[in-house]
Amino acid sequence: DLILDVRYVGTQTTHQLNTLNINAAPSPGLGRNGQPLFAKYGRSTTTFLWDGCTSANYHALQVALNRRLTRGLFVKAAYTWSKAINMVDDTGTDGLPLFNAPSQIIRNRALAGYDIPHNFQFGFAAEFPFGKGKKWAQDGIAGALLGNWQVNGVLSLVSGRPFTVTASDTSLNAPGNSQTADQIKPKVEKFSGIGTTVPGVPDQLYFDKTAFANVTAVRFGTTGRNILRGPGLENLDLSLFRVFSVTERFKIEFRAESFNFTNTPHFNNPNNSVTATNFMVITSTNANFPERQFRFGARLTF
Repeated sequence: DLILDVRYVGTQTTHQLNTLNINAAPSPGLGRNGQPLFAKYGRSTTTFLWDGCTSANYHALQVALNRRLTRGLFVKAAYTWSKAINMVDDTGTDGLPLFNAPSQIIRNRALAGYDIPHNFQFGFAAEFPFGKGKKWAQDGIAGALLGNWQVNGVLSLVSGRPFTVTASDTSLNAPGNSQTADQIKPKVEKFSGIGTTVPGVPDQLYFDKTAFANVTAVRFGTTGRNILRGPGLENLDLSLFRVFSVTERFKIEFRAESFNFTNTPHFNNPNNSVTATNFMVITSTNANFPERQFRFGARLTF
């Protein structure tokens, strides 16, 4: 009744097509005078070259456990332990995420924005063991009330997404490039705090904001792309069904469905700008996973 599937999945992408800003300043502090096309033609605007300049790879251990519908129970579970590395999340015309200076392009290569190291999904469907043809309460009032019920559920436990700690690019003065913060502590402590600034109440920090500093010198910051990870996702959806036989031909199915049954909040990443007053504070929830919702319905089949 059980099938266990274990596999390794890997991909390697070379010469991934994307747009490279060939008018980016190659060094900090040069301003537009350092832009190659400004020096030659007076052109200071972004100029993209469609080029196979990026690469990516993905490695994963994938485990799946399936139990076919036997004795009223169906189970499907899946777990993925993976790592995704790239230079840009999408193949297209978005350009490199941070650096276009030739000496800094390789610094774009880091954890992908969609990297999820742990992804566990568990789904089940179970028929209640009551009513006609079941183990208990096969007839009588108990059988009539408890028979023909079914419960379904999906549990998701997923790691959070990576994010970059940014800084002001004023001192950098290198058009076509972004600035990242300096890390001034050897380890970034995770506090896992949630909440916005309230008068008289200290900020609830997700990470230690004192581990980073703004860059005021004419250079690139010491941190790279996607070095921290935001809050993960825990979600449970449940459904309750029952079929009522009206006649031999007509049946009515009652449905009660709950999304985010435990009403667990799902948060976005904290503010990632070292110059923001609410730096490392989570101020919003993930709109893709709202608060608990109930839905009721009925379906007539014939």
